[in-house]
Amino acid sequence: MYGIPFYGRFSSYYFLYYALLGVLVPYWALFLQLRGFNAAEIGMLLAIPHLTKLGAPNLWGWLADKTGQRLRIIRLGNFVAALVFPFVFMSYGFWSMVLVLVGFSFFWNAVMAQCEALVLETLGSQSHKYSLVRLWGSIGFVVTVLVLGFLIEYQGAVVVAWAMAILLFVLWLASMWLPAISSTASDTITNKQAASFWQVFRHLSVLAFFISGLLMQLSHGPYYAFYTLHLNALGVPSQWIGVLWSFGVIAEIVLFVFMSRLLLRFTIKQLLVASLLLTVIRWGIIGSGTTAMGLLLFAQCLHAASFASYHASSMAWLHEFFPARLAGQGQAVYASFSLGAGWALGAVISGVLWEEWGVMVFNMAAGAALLAAVILYWFLPHSKNEAEKKLS
Repeated sequence: MYGIPFYGRFSSYYFLYYALLGVLVPYWALFLQLRGFNAAEIGMLLAIPHLTKLGAPNLWGWLADKTGQRLRIIRLGNFVAALVFPFVFMSYGFWSMVLVLVGFSFFWNAVMAQCEALVLETLGSQSHKYSLVRLWGSIGFVVTVLVLGFLIEYQGAVVVAWAMAILLFVLWLASMWLPAISSTASDTITNKQAASFWQVFRHLSVLAFFISGLLMQLSHGPYYAFYTLHLNALGVPSQWIGVLWSFGVIAEIVLFVFMSRLLLRFTIKQLLVASLLLTVIRWGIIGSGTTAMGLLLFAQCLHAASFASYHASSMAWLHEFFPARLAGQGQAVYASFSLGAGWALGAVISGVLWEEWGVMVFNMAAGAALLAAVILYWFLPHSKNEAEKKLS
């Protein structure tokens, strides 16, 4: 599409990877419940993939950059994850299930950060077209959620584990189709002034970027954990709850289609800050407790800003400020610290405060997004050239 190299290979991989998430996120708890685990055990088992995400991407990112074997690590991670996961069919005890999920997620969490780096390296000067590849991940998620929901209705929750096992195997096959490219160091601030990743990481603008990413993800905690419960409490019919969730994903896909044009017209900093400010508006609308369907639909349309434009802009920033030899570690820190730790903190904080604060937790989320916007506005350079001047 639009001259993107290896478009079919990358888009297929993203479709399958996020299709797998479309099984894991909404439905995995149903299989665990079928196996007889109680609520506390299910909660701990659901947390395992997120906990391994805090460390695994960094280890694999360092290894990929050190060896230059990014594609081999992607394939290895997919292969071992596909090999380990089927042991869930033989795991009826809590600790045996813990071992399987730790083994599976440790390798599965290795692949996406490195795939993001591979895609951006392959795109090179066309990196602004990344969103046209990433949109297939959103499509894969939606398709799987819809199809698997239908299958569970008629076949029961056992199909969840089978769907995971099959998708992991097909994802490994898709990784064998990904292209191998030669990484060449880019002429960036990191090449000129830093000998290692940590010398890059300590710069104020880089720290500001990762901290703001953590705050942005933290602000989504109440949304992913309690949005449906909040709508139920407002008396919103279940069919409209489904419509509202769908609106968010549709807005995300539409934004991904047009994101390449926005990246050519505006600076990355402008897009990141604008995404955060629109996120403040989104959480503010939900936090007001409004029952006006028009406002709720508008808030869901802002998912295009709070996720799609922020994520695509973040990928562009990482590609611009980290050369190929450090790209894996840059992506890994973003995946583990900004996304992984941010998600975990958001879930924990919103869970602790929800019973007492209720919908007011969304106002806390708006405050986190606003703080992230302020940090980026003050500390993030407008461009790579500006960063070079500040660091020289």
